[in-house]
Amino acid sequence: MRKITWRFQIIGILLLLLSCKGKADENTYEADIIIYGGTPAAVVAAVQAKKLGKSVLVVSPDKHLGGLSSGGLGFTDTGDKSVIGGLAREFYHRIFLHYQQDTAWKWQKKEEYGNKGQGTPAMDGNDRTMWIFEPHVAENVFEDLVKENEIKVLRDEWLDREKGMKLGGGKIKGIRTLSGKNFVGKMFIDATYEGDLMAAAGVSFHVGREANSVYQEQWNGVQTEVFQHGHYFKNNIDPYKVAGDASSGLLPRISAEKPGEKGEEDKRIQSYCFRMCLTKSPENRVPFPKPDGYDPAQYELLVRVFDSGWKEIV
Repeated sequence: MRKITWRFQIIGILLLLLSCKGKADENTYEADIIIYGGTPAAVVAAVQAKKLGKSVLVVSPDKHLGGLSSGGLGFTDTGDKSVIGGLAREFYHRIFLHYQQDTAWKWQKKEEYGNKGQGTPAMDGNDRTMWIFEPHVAENVFEDLVKENEIKVLRDEWLDREKGMKLGGGKIKGIRTLSGKNFVGKMFIDATYEGDLMAAAGVSFHVGREANSVYQEQWNGVQTEVFQHGHYFKNNIDPYKVAGDASSGLLPRISAEKPGEKGEEDKRIQSYCFRMCLTKSPENRVPFPKPDGYDPAQYELLVRVFDSGWKEIV
């Protein structure tokens, strides 16, 4: 009886060890390529990796795929469209195919669409591409690409920036997210906008603009007397809290500091803005919720731009 008891105990210990090993592996994911991000670049990189026969995982901090393209920036700055090819062109072709369907035109008749883009047609029938679109249409295209290529996407997974990096030989060997999941791969791609993965891996970076002298370039440093958005201010906009009274102080978000010397570096970051899809159809409107702590004075400059007669909403 004693021998049988010992045998059962040994079997029990082995089963316990195997059970613990299984639980540890549940939170470990492996692939040839691990992509961190949920942006268009993340989806395109994943699709191309699958086309090359590699296994791939997308670890996305976001719940929705597509970044800015599916978040409101549907007015594409195309420039010379002849340089846009590959999977990027495939994306715009799929957008085109969507808007060829009658069901896509719920709030406006297709023949009434102005078809104006950035100096070129928004819907290009010759090249079968569409450059202006609704955010949900873009998100659907990205989701289709992921589904068709059988790409596994783990969403709402945020890199543990303090303890989530495993490095070796000058390479990333593995990462861990705040949820406790571990990802092991031969190659890692940072496809975020923020670059947290590269920063956590020790890749050097600069906040703001590098001086022109660093890379012998012309346009990366401070640019004086360059007004990229002068079309907002065709009419003079009073910058003071009390219009015409300099002693009242400047409106919020207006700086009295000089921009600096042309071509030198700075430590400033780009101002944040929201891009959104608006509608003129009352039945399609959803009211904007008023945020906690909302201060209308922070947006007085924008109000004055509208009051000046600016109506260039597209």
